[in-house]
Amino acid sequence: MRSKKGLMVFVVISLMAVLVLSSCAPKQPQQEPQEGDEGKQREPVTVGIATATIGGAFYPVGQAIASVVEKYVDYVAMTPEVTNGAVENPRLIHSGDSEFGITNADVGFFAYNGMDPYEQKLDIVALGNLHPSVFHIIVLDDSPIKDITDLKGKKVAVGPAGGGTLNLLPVVFEQYGITLDDIKPSYLPYTDGFQQLADKNVDAALALGGYPAAAVLEVSATQKVRFLSVGDEQFKGIMDKYPYYSKTIVPKDVYGLDEDATAVGIKNLLVCKSDMDEELVYDVTKAIYDHLDELAAINKNAAQIEDETAGETAIPLHPGAERYFKERK
Repeated sequence: MRSKKGLMVFVVISLMAVLVLSSCAPKQPQQEPQEGDEGKQREPVTVGIATATIGGAFYPVGQAIASVVEKYVDYVAMTPEVTNGAVENPRLIHSGDSEFGITNADVGFFAYNGMDPYEQKLDIVALGNLHPSVFHIIVLDDSPIKDITDLKGKKVAVGPAGGGTLNLLPVVFEQYGITLDDIKPSYLPYTDGFQQLADKNVDAALALGGYPAAAVLEVSATQKVRFLSVGDEQFKGIMDKYPYYSKTIVPKDVYGLDEDATAVGIKNLLVCKSDMDEELVYDVTKAIYDHLDELAAINKNAAQIEDETAGETAIPLHPGAERYFKERK
């Protein structure tokens, strides 16, 4: 049986051993509190943003958004994804193949409400408005085509099958008494379509995107082009029936035109699924709309985002985005 003195020595030695071992143990990193996350550090996430073909405006805007988001949301890695564009992107969001996506306001409205070209309501909501898209109808300057009516019977590069041009083209054609059956469409990505125009393999090429559009710039750098403007009477007919469109003036110096062009314009939306994590959406929205100046420095189209109306979207906002815009008021 141990003596009291021996027992005391044993206890002292045991305590010293515990202290030595605890001092040698690796220290756990301290986690900085995150706003709205109750002090818990966010797990890193990788997300995609569905854009369009590389020659259009959505892809470079998506690149700019990804750059700004990654700078200000340290747990997010965002990758721009090449897609067929505005019509396809809501489907990619709904199916979960993409986390974020860019689409036109009208297309987003149709997707949310299950209207043509969609067969069902799609699960998409908005983070906010982006730059406006402009409907480009371009011919070479020496073309005999002088008016939109003259496109009848001509070869036209109408953009990719899932792009926004095919949603807007019938709206414009309706005012001129033309249908898609009256042209010979070529379903090409914007870059390829405008290259075909430069090579005179098609008579006209279309693009829906902010200006300047990369595909149009590429052709106008080497050949003089003309923009087929929408007439005042036809524009009134469009606005009376489709109030979410707007009249947009494209300055002549953008593409080296002889005069300013009148085109159909529409705002674009950044969208996601309704059940996406609220804090993630809040952080992404805040990163974008708190730093529009940096976004504009990366991409010229982003300079056209209207900060004051960014939260006034054609479809409901995601709760995370709604919280951000409420805090800004």
